[in-house]
Amino acid sequence: MQVYIVWFIFYYFYRLIQPSMKHAFVFPGQGAQFVGMGKDLYESSYKAKELFEDANDILGFRISDIMFGGTDEELKQTNVTQPAVFIHSVISYLVKQHPTPDMVAGHSLGEFSALVANRALNFQDALKLVSLRAQAMQKACDIAPSTMAAILGLDDTKVEEICLSIADDIVVAANYNCPGQLVISGSITGVQKACDALKAAGAKRALLLQVGGAFHSPLMKPAELELAQAIESTNFHEPICPVYQNAVAIGVRSANEIKQNLLIQLTAPVKWSQCVRAMVADGATQFSEYGPGTVLQGLIKKIEPTAIIV
Repeated sequence: MQVYIVWFIFYYFYRLIQPSMKHAFVFPGQGAQFVGMGKDLYESSYKAKELFEDANDILGFRISDIMFGGTDEELKQTNVTQPAVFIHSVISYLVKQHPTPDMVAGHSLGEFSALVANRALNFQDALKLVSLRAQAMQKACDIAPSTMAAILGLDDTKVEEICLSIADDIVVAANYNCPGQLVISGSITGVQKACDALKAAGAKRALLLQVGGAFHSPLMKPAELELAQAIESTNFHEPICPVYQNAVAIGVRSANEIKQNLLIQLTAPVKWSQCVRAMVADGATQFSEYGPGTVLQGLIKKIEPTAIIV
């Protein structure tokens, strides 16, 4: 009798908390790419092969050939990297068996993959936007040579304070990746000045990144203007679950808000740490990453050690 009572109490409390245990699906951004990505999917799944060929047709070149057997140099070009990571992430998601997500999020570019997962966008429309976004960002980089740097081992507020103090140049906090890891973005001289000041303030490391330009900074304003019309003319659907968008770090369901936040994202910081904390606060206990690599899994465990990676 006592065993039955104990079992009943355990079952009661399990059923009580189960509705609050939610599954979040996350998608990586630029930097997760590697040569050979997606080849296994192409060779093992007819559905994946169809989607890869569809992507080749939409882009007007065989991006799958670059993904499967190109060079690092070819793959790291922004107009290739961004569609490649998106294609791999979405196809990985679409061909695998998984539960319906309770919430989704993506890191920078990965936000477009997340919007396919929650059905706000279809694969084809999202790929067209990703391709246009990549081209627009590259043009902005060409207009104003710029860079980014990873700052390790310093409090976020201190990094923000020092960036603000560089008054004669453009440099801003761009990617809140996890505690103790914040990426800054701006003009080449602005980022270098900030790196020197941040190291003097106690940063463990200030590493210049091999990127095409100052993503998620005011220097991307030309790209924002170019992308605005394309986003506005694209058909967004009612999502099946909220997307936790980088620019605002809250769950969003409104198509109009999603569109606006996608645009803001180009010049606003990626609030990844804040997005993960918001998802956890809203009940997320399990996280699944779809796409090349496992970078987001590592960041999530640093942000929320109790999170379960599945």
